[in-house]
Amino acid sequence: MEKAAQLLYDQIQSNPVIAAVGNEEELSAALDSDCRVVFLLMGNVMDVGELTRRVHASGKLCVIHLDLIEGFSSKEIAVDAIQKATGAEGIISTRGALIKRAKQLGMAAVQRGFMLDSRSLNSFEQQIAQSKPDFVEILPGLLPKVIAQLKERIASPIIAGGFIHEKEDVIAALQAGALAVSASSPKIWSV
Repeated sequence: MEKAAQLLYDQIQSNPVIAAVGNEEELSAALDSDCRVVFLLMGNVMDVGELTRRVHASGKLCVIHLDLIEGFSSKEIAVDAIQKATGAEGIISTRGALIKRAKQLGMAAVQRGFMLDSRSLNSFEQQIAQSKPDFVEILPGLLPKVIAQLKERIASPIIAGGFIHEKEDVIAALQAGALAVSASSPKIWSV
């Protein structure tokens, strides 16, 4: 595991709840929370550097969901720009090419996938085999059986996200084999 991925892994081991923030109010709450990692689901080419600096100033690691940052293309050069402009520890993307580029640059790479049915699970497994992310995030995160199946089939640690709103949701995902959960619900950031 590369340095950035190991750093992220260690922080997640300390606190398996990741603050997933999509607006200014959530970001402020996340910076004051016990979470050690922030998934940045907001921003644009002009402010993503400042948003990342705020996360770092609070002593937390920042992983940027590149697909959700306004003004960036889906080309590999966007990963280079994020690394240079922000110093973020990693990226999240549904795109395998961006995951591969992040790993080439030494950034932590989180590949996000949506589990709709068994076909999407099989397709996601194939994508993971090609891009070799450091972590995978599956959505929705309330799929303990799918988490358990995927954990048996891949080597990358799993992060469960989406519809995680209660402490019981966190516990169920972790018991099923997820390393961590990402949640946009501030009430569980200090669970």
